[in-house]
Amino acid sequence: MSAPRKYPLELRERAVRMYRTAEPKPVIRRMAEDLGVHHEALRNWIRQAEADAGDGETCSPPPSVRN
Repeated sequence: MSAPRKYPLELRERAVRMYRTAEPKPVIRRMAEDLGVHHEALRNWIRQAEADAGDGETCSPPPSVRN
């Protein structure tokens, strides 16, 4: 059984959506403070959302590097 989440899922989704739609991109530490969450939590949510959406880099090398 996993530990209960400290922040509601709705807050996570809203925070990531706010970050992604903001132009210019806000400072994560300031945005987290405004939302009342820890800045590393917000940073992790954003990274995870980018990975889930396929926006981030992958761990495997590009096909031209593989043998």
